[in-house]
Amino acid sequence: MEKKDHWAWPAFTSGMVPKRLLHIHFEQEYATYVRDFPVMVGWAYVQCPIAEVRRALAENLYEEETGGIVAERPHPELFLEYPRGLGMNLRRFDSVKLLPDAKAYRRFLDGAIQRRGWDIAAALVTLFIEGTKDDRVAIDPKAKLRVPALSDHPLVLHYDLPVEHLALTKAHRQVERDHRLAAWSAILNHVEARRRPLVVASMRRALSYWLAYRDQIAAACGIVRGANGGPHLRRR
Repeated sequence: MEKKDHWAWPAFTSGMVPKRLLHIHFEQEYATYVRDFPVMVGWAYVQCPIAEVRRALAENLYEEETGGIVAERPHPELFLEYPRGLGMNLRRFDSVKLLPDAKAYRRFLDGAIQRRGWDIAAALVTLFIEGTKDDRVAIDPKAKLRVPALSDHPLVLHYDLPVEHLALTKAHRQVERDHRLAAWSAILNHVEARRRPLVVASMRRALSYWLAYRDQIAAACGIVRGANGGPHLRRR
């Protein structure tokens, strides 16, 4: 998970990406996994033979699909508040055409989540997709998480997004630590030793597909990799 870090991400958090191209990022994220994330959690749930893990997955699924614990609205709907607040045309999200590497990433996810066993499904959904490179800190009970004010969110600072459209960010902050702890507990405590190499291999494959996918989003948003390895805006 600590390798789930893309060179172009600072361009999206510093305002480097032109606002007129930012919709590409949101559309691809939405169609690749956000829209169907509750279904992906459901695939892990229905395959899992362990009641303790199923309960955690069921809680996650309920919140993602309904917002009934914290958010009060389905999380995919809340995601659309970002483009709505930025004045984007939401009709774009009804029929997103995936970029080739986004399509390949989604194809891998669908196959692995649906047909490789509960442990691989749970790892990919609750660890890889839902988690970040900072998971080690998130699951450390002694760590004090630094949570910036919503007014300091990059979309607010650089793109003038009204704070009230950060409902999904706010909801994630309320459930994040519990979800991270439950996700890691399920994998570390319940995956059989003989299956662990397969789970790790699937995570590594997911990372490879994800990095290629993010490369293509960066390119579509006008971001190139400079000589120093960091992002630069492509010259017109």
